Amino acid sequence: MSFKSIDRLVRRNSKTKTSRNIVDDIYDQKEEQYVQSLRELLLANNQLPEKFDDYHVLLRFLKMRGFNIVKAKEMFLNMLKWREDCAVDAIAKDFKFEEYDAVKRCYPHGFHGVDRFGRPLYIERIGLVDLNKLMQVTSTDRYVKYHISQQEKTLALRYPACSLAAKKHIGSTTAIFDVKGLGMNNFSKSGRELFIEIQKIDSNYYPETLNQLYIINAGAGFRALWKVLKACMEARTLAKIQVLGTNYLSTILEAVDPSNLPDFLGGTCTCSAAGGCLLQDKGPWTNQEISQASKGGQGQKSFDEMSTTVACKGFPVPGHQEPSVGKMHPISGWKRTLGMLLKENQVGNDMNDIQHNQVNEQISEKIQELENCVAQTQETLQTLLQKQHDLASHIDQLRKLLREAINADDKANVQILK
Repeated sequence: MSFKSIDRLVRRNSKTKTSRNIVDDIYDQKEEQYVQSLRELLLANNQLPEKFDDYHVLLRFLKMRGFNIVKAKEMFLNMLKWREDCAVDAIAKDFKFEEYDAVKRCYPHGFHGVDRFGRPLYIERIGLVDLNKLMQVTSTDRYVKYHISQQEKTLALRYPACSLAAKKHIGSTTAIFDVKGLGMNNFSKSGRELFIEIQKIDSNYYPETLNQLYIINAGAGFRALWKVLKACMEARTLAKIQVLGTNYLSTILEAVDPSNLPDFLGGTCTCSAAGGCLLQDKGPWTNQEISQASKGGQGQKSFDEMSTTVACKGFPVPGHQEPSVGKMHPISGWKRTLGMLLKENQVGNDMNDIQHNQVNEQISEKIQELENCVAQTQETLQTLLQKQHDLASHIDQLRKLLREAINADDKANVQILK
């Protein structure tokens, strides 16, 4: 790590606001080490935009790549390039999907409440999709942009609101896809292309945001189609998908309370507002009190200004003693202050000094670790060079023996001919 990158690391950590009411979290120590290593690697190369300098964001990429730091870094950088190439920030801010109502009528889908853990619940009635009509009212390109805008809204609004409501970190979605009547015959080429494009975006650029997908009412036709579709999906994603038949309700109710499940899926909710359950975007993110709390008394600040993931596995819970500042994770400043979600307190400059000292200690430890690594690498290199020398000598000996054997055979053949 260069002096400039170390200085940048110190400056970023020292600038992190700790004068807010920080809610601590329980972290896996090995995961912390991986996240810290990935973060330092990105910072050292000036490849970590402050918007994504977030513990849970980096952890998602590490999980998706099996905690292989090199592969996680590559995936993260690919995401940044994709966002730049596709102008994702502009889509999230400015894209208007005027055909929203028309699309909803021929493609019933939407968020509807939360699961039992507090995650957003997303539902699609794919079996009712009229693909021909869908492609008449919109295009693949516009629908993909709409999907991206919804993913950005989920990261910036739905997850933070659910985290406040559940009093713990929420960073993934539970989904139900009703595929009744869907099969190879009525899933056209354009439908498959749209599915594959969306799957590619979600898997590559929004990793680990799916908690569980329940595919229900899967008949023989869909199961044949599923063999084709799952070929383009990653194993880690497939492990989160359950394909169920018509006897799905008991499994779904283990994950979702009946009050959050529409009646057409066997729940008790019958949203009375116009359009029914899938037009309401029902969830904590529409609750006025949570919306006010999310602004943290800071005035009219938009959710774009909030952390894309609210890292807070554990808001204060009645009967639960909050951990002291001294026990906090050394990088708890990474937007684990809940951004605009929590009120200012009076920790002050002392906390900044403590955090700055912790960062300096981390850097010193990292330097020592890297120096030890260099020494071990040099030792290993010397061993390998010696082995290379020994192998070369051995090969020369074998070649010499081979030449001697060939010469001996040639002499023997000459004697026989004489």
